[in-house]
Amino acid sequence: MAYALHFALTVLACWLTAQVLARSTWTWRSPRVAIVCWQAVGLALGLSAMGLPMALGLAGYDQPTGTALVSLFDDLLHDRLPAGLGVLHLAGVSFGFGIGAVLLTTTVRSIHGAVRAQRRHRELLTLVARDDPAAPGALVLDHPSAAAYCLPGVKPRVVVSAGTLSLLDRAELAAVLTHERAHAEERHDLVLLPFTALCRALPWFGWVRRAHERVALLVEMRADDKARELHAEAPLAGALRRFAAAGHRITPVGALGIGDRDLDVRVQRLLVADRPPRLIGATALAVASTLVALPVSLFLS
Repeated sequence: MAYALHFALTVLACWLTAQVLARSTWTWRSPRVAIVCWQAVGLALGLSAMGLPMALGLAGYDQPTGTALVSLFDDLLHDRLPAGLGVLHLAGVSFGFGIGAVLLTTTVRSIHGAVRAQRRHRELLTLVARDDPAAPGALVLDHPSAAAYCLPGVKPRVVVSAGTLSLLDRAELAAVLTHERAHAEERHDLVLLPFTALCRALPWFGWVRRAHERVALLVEMRADDKARELHAEAPLAGALRRFAAAGHRITPVGALGIGDRDLDVRVQRLLVADRPPRLIGATALAVASTLVALPVSLFLS
């Protein structure tokens, strides 16, 4: 039971850490560190959700979960089971593997769905988009609404609308294009993918959905930082204000774009110069590493 308790405590620690991360504003100053912390919480939660029912089912072995699984498989091969290990215990082990299968399946389905949506949209762009010297390296859609997004993949494409070209000045447009290229270069679509899978696999955890929303915001802030490095704060902040006033439309499925996600918060953050909190960031990374190490150590022991 001690190993099951460890997994249960890790689930609780993941929940508590997620609550702290969701309420903290230091994450806005260090979005890259915060994203790593969220990824660690997601990984630890997935492993612990698998490990808890397994550890309960394997309690009779009184061994770490990984070692107990090996012992169980050996006993099943030789048609023997220790006294006290019954159907309910085997059901617990099966349930743990079932959670792992659901996590894997939802991840594969998420990848497949995103790739299909991106392929369809890329094919559509070849028909309706055009090059424009006003937006070097990007495709332009002849649509009056303001829109800007990145279509990730092996050959990522940055797309802006004609409405965006008329809405933004040259400096603001350059900052927006850099923002969208940052999504492609750092593969932010892959950063969000595990949280999309967790939302589908563990729908009864409402805070998992909120975690997805927070990571999506942090991804936008990280892209903001990349644009700020090249173009300073004012052009991107001005572009975000214009998008907000213009009523920016939803980004297509499978793409990453400026969107309407907390634009006011992002503008305020850009205009307030603040150094990343190194001590808090280092502490958060240490906590995140510990969260992952706990379930991993039980599975590998």
